[in-house]
Amino acid sequence: MLTELKPQPADKILQLIQMYKDDPREVKIDLGVGVYKDATGLTPVMRAVKAAEKKLWEAETTKAYTGLAGEPAYLSALTRLILGDAVPAEKVAAIATPGGTGAIRQALELVKMASPNATVWISNPTWPNHPSIIKFLGIAMQEYRYFDAETGGVDFDGMLADLDRVKPGDVVLLHGCCHNPTGANLNLVQWREVVALLKAKQAVAFVDIAYQGFGDGLDADAEATRLVARELPEVLIAASCSKNFGIYRERTGILIAIGSADRTVTQGNLAFLNRQNYSFPPDHGARLVTMILEDDALRADWKAELEEVRLNMLTLRQALADALRDATGSDRFGFVAEHRGMFSRLGLSPDQVEKLRADHGIYMVGDSRINIAGLNAQTVPVLAKAVAAVL
Repeated sequence: MLTELKPQPADKILQLIQMYKDDPREVKIDLGVGVYKDATGLTPVMRAVKAAEKKLWEAETTKAYTGLAGEPAYLSALTRLILGDAVPAEKVAAIATPGGTGAIRQALELVKMASPNATVWISNPTWPNHPSIIKFLGIAMQEYRYFDAETGGVDFDGMLADLDRVKPGDVVLLHGCCHNPTGANLNLVQWREVVALLKAKQAVAFVDIAYQGFGDGLDADAEATRLVARELPEVLIAASCSKNFGIYRERTGILIAIGSADRTVTQGNLAFLNRQNYSFPPDHGARLVTMILEDDALRADWKAELEEVRLNMLTLRQALADALRDATGSDRFGFVAEHRGMFSRLGLSPDQVEKLRADHGIYMVGDSRINIAGLNAQTVPVLAKAVAAVL
């Protein structure tokens, strides 16, 4: 049997990480891997997480399984963080998942179970795991235009024109905030137009919100997701705690399903999918998140540190936009300051990206997506000068 297996294509980002590690140069910059880093290059454990872990260590009395869907307190606390009071609780079903990727996988499994002939529409470009999982599950897929490489903004006219071809029951995958990989976001006026179109088309919205709190703030980043949840009859939401709580390795996520159907049936199907895939979801990260969100002091400290992270990325964005303007003598990279979240696409060619790696020790994904959080005050001018050199 094993002799029949075919080699799988290497993950480009993991490949890039290894190339960076193998590079012997003392001066090199990693802008590929999608994790937050502070000015020292460390992905720190947040203060509130440390405090919650200490409390948990002192109070925990068992490592027995949690509920099949996850702990109700976690599901309730994280749903409130994402949705606020946008949707009545009786319309919401939810399960804990191993990270945001687990939530996306379970959501797509649910789509395949409930509507096997549905097409899933994804933005062009999008996070590579989206099309990878969709194709692996054998679900029909279409792309809609999203990024305008010339302006560094959203190709909104193209997006609407493509989504006009959506059929009733199709699923449209949207990034709730901080679009990965481009950093270019819809404004609320545009979101309302998209929601109106999806409602008219009788489509299902599937929101991936992995970066709440990294863009314009916790509530501002959730505003579009809440709008979608309020206005559309059926919505799927996949969320991750990896970034905003900094608990990447704890694999903590949630899948929320909103609809007018019998919530008990929906919840039962979600629990069934958990059972088939990994049975009981991991609990450590979920318990930390619950403790932080339910404790006033921990929640306040977490929000304060998350705001420091957000403002640091905005500062780096503005500094990079200014440095690129000075180095190139043009405003062609001004969009970097307008983007939100960890990522931006610089609009460089694959050859220019390769030249940055070979000549300057600067590593980024081949489509010129950079992780803004991989920079600091010292490396911003280094990157700007190198970009100017390869243009």
